[in-house]
Amino acid sequence: MDWGAWGGDVLSPEAKAARAPKAPRQVPADRDLVVETGEGFVGAVVGIETGHVQLEDRRGKVRLFPLGLGFLVDGEAIELVKPRAAATQAPTRTASGSRAVVDHRARVALPSRILVEGTHDAELVEKVWGHDLRVEGVAVEPLGGIDDLAALVAEHRPSAERRLGILVDHLVPGSRESRIAAEVERGPHARHVRIVGHPFIDVWQAVKPARVGLERWPDVPRSEDWKRGTLRRLGLPHDDQEDVARGWQRILARVRDWNDLEPVMLARVEELIDFVTAP
Repeated sequence: MDWGAWGGDVLSPEAKAARAPKAPRQVPADRDLVVETGEGFVGAVVGIETGHVQLEDRRGKVRLFPLGLGFLVDGEAIELVKPRAAATQAPTRTASGSRAVVDHRARVALPSRILVEGTHDAELVEKVWGHDLRVEGVAVEPLGGIDDLAALVAEHRPSAERRLGILVDHLVPGSRESRIAAEVERGPHARHVRIVGHPFIDVWQAVKPARVGLERWPDVPRSEDWKRGTLRRLGLPHDDQEDVARGWQRILARVRDWNDLEPVMLARVEELIDFVTAP
């Protein structure tokens, strides 16, 4: 050390400050930030409570830790602090990647509709395309399954002014879903109905597995309920429908925008929006 810089006084406040260890870098506890605690718990930030941060690990376990020192990010010791205040400037892009429309009142819903198989499908579409759909005035309705799809389509009485876009799970050649879709496409309303689908057994798989800490979604035998079987293989509660609902909310919470979905899902939803909003 250059003692001359402090006038030869190594006990001066300036010299003491120079010898003191540097304080850890402060890092805001922004959502989805992955940190490691001193006891080895690794998790992503999922919430903030008074003076504490909620961390969720890859198995869905959520624990509460006090904000402050004792955290690591990429091996670096940091001080975890309250997240920054939300920016006052409105976002220029929506979660779907389209340009955000500012100060726009949602349109009255068009007669045309987008129908999806279930509640989880509808929640995922709303999270990523909700802004776009309100701007366009398009409502999304869950069907609760497609076993009676032909009857449901007839009940909606589709026409040039009342188009139906339908998103189907597991729409692959030879599947039960493909046979049901083909029946509708041969029916009297085919001209005003567009049926598209993704290859996944369930819409959960439309979320990129990396977003929930997986390399790939688990393989579940056909003899086992896919959702409960998936939760069981992830080490999460899976006994009843409430467990399934909580498991899905954990997955949905990890979806930030279109980047977190598989490309085939993006293409199919965009196709339906174009179909039901075309003049």
